[in-house]
Amino acid sequence: MVALAFCAALLFAMNIGASGAAASMGVAYASGAIKKKWVALLICGAAIIAGSVFGGQKVTKTISSGIIPEDIFTVKIVIITLLAATIALFTANILGIPLSTSEITIGAVAGVGIAYQVLYVEKLLFIVAFWIITPVVAFSITYVAGKLIHRLNSKYPDLEKGKWKPVFTILVIVTGFFEAYSAGMKNVANAVAPLVGAHLLSVETGLLLGGIFVALGAFLLGSRVLETNGKKITSVSLIEGISVSATSSFLVITAALFGIPLPIAQITSSSIIGMGSAQQGKKVFQKRVVSQMLKVWFVAPFLSLLVSYTCIKLLLESDLYSIFIVGAGIIATLGVISLLKHTKQEVGGISR
Repeated sequence: MVALAFCAALLFAMNIGASGAAASMGVAYASGAIKKKWVALLICGAAIIAGSVFGGQKVTKTISSGIIPEDIFTVKIVIITLLAATIALFTANILGIPLSTSEITIGAVAGVGIAYQVLYVEKLLFIVAFWIITPVVAFSITYVAGKLIHRLNSKYPDLEKGKWKPVFTILVIVTGFFEAYSAGMKNVANAVAPLVGAHLLSVETGLLLGGIFVALGAFLLGSRVLETNGKKITSVSLIEGISVSATSSFLVITAALFGIPLPIAQITSSSIIGMGSAQQGKKVFQKRVVSQMLKVWFVAPFLSLLVSYTCIKLLLESDLYSIFIVGAGIIATLGVISLLKHTKQEVGGISR
């Protein structure tokens, strides 16, 4: 069972790398500062390991003992938690959607807490409040920055060319590195915190091992998500890329120093959307990839919560009554969604 727990953690770590790659280096790739994907992903991996080893301790503590009591993390609970989070993250990676691993990990841990009625609700609500606020803050900052950059470019159209281009190129790579560093501070904890909570690893060993596997996942599996964040939302210039990466890394690093796991994928994507909105107005929200991202962000934490809760009730407690309620809830939800779609189609047909 212990070997299975480690396999689940390392598999999750690699999926974290695949998702976090776009969140950290997508801007540097999109702006043209880094032209080859493998170079962007290699830099991402190195920064993630550094951030994990030197700054991941407080977030690890929050996830391992700040949401549910530490003694709840048995080997079986570790496996269920990590597999629930992996399922949600793997689904997002297949779709090419950059997803916050903190949200799905904490969702899975919350499912455990609800199953055993030991959830620290106030602490969870405190973290969720930051999940809601910080993407809005990131969007607002880059929207304003985008407007200012547009005016600057109108006044100095050749600003990013000539002698200044190498300077801006270096700056966007540096800010991208620190964004990946912030991902290491926060994201690696999602994979290793359950193992630390179960006393299967020390914090230091867990962060080093987890950092290596997250970096491997970024390098080997991050290409598609990198493309989504880098190319499909909006195009960004070098100065815009610096603004996006600096905003994301500042918010995430500041929160991680206090042990708050912010959703870096959402913050970076919101920053890019804010920049795109400054360029294109409401048109950026009409893109299919943006609406798809927003839906996945909302659904994923509940999916991992549901999977972990269901697995505990079914596999560990054999509580068929709870499983029946869960199944009924899923069927009812799907039925309502289908009914709303049918009603919308009928209204559309009448209006035509």
